[in-house]
Amino acid sequence: MRLDINLATHPYEDERRFWLRWGTALAGLLALTLVLVATTALFWYSASRDRSVIRQTEEKIAERDQEQQAAVALLNQPENATVRDRALFLNGLFQRKSLSWTKVLENLEQVMPPRLHVVSIHPQVTPDKELQLKLVVAGESRERAIELVRNMENSRRFQQTQIEQETTVTAQAPGDNVQFDISTLYVPGPENPPGGAR
Repeated sequence: MRLDINLATHPYEDERRFWLRWGTALAGLLALTLVLVATTALFWYSASRDRSVIRQTEEKIAERDQEQQAAVALLNQPENATVRDRALFLNGLFQRKSLSWTKVLENLEQVMPPRLHVVSIHPQVTPDKELQLKLVVAGESRERAIELVRNMENSRRFQQTQIEQETTVTAQAPGDNVQFDISTLYVPGPENPPGGAR
């Protein structure tokens, strides 16, 4: 029997090497695809749990809003006007009484730079129920007021501190060349903070 093999028209191919190379590449791609599918499924499951928690929280918020609206409607009835007005008055009074002048002055003493002093303090409650202090301070230079603002910004007791107005004054007391109107939000702390921190 005679076999005619023409290597010019049918060149020899090493199929084993071909399948080894491309088979390895395909197996790697398949493994990568499985990892991506598993990761996507895990993220989808986690997102569905988050959506469920968000939906439950939104339902609770809606329930609280309905309760608040019902309470406000009840207080706004004409027969309850005196109770509402008295409650608003007492709540405002309690809020004003909760301010400890001793603590405010202690906290100011910690941030006050030398050769600068407080002329007046006016507390007021903002519409967001935060306690705002309007300070008038006087000293020998603008740098002292800027140092005070920086110290207040670095303190946990004062927030959103800013100089609202600067006035050059005829010195009523020695060294009082400039006067500054400063506003800040005061954050009262616990009476005895842990570790003695202020």
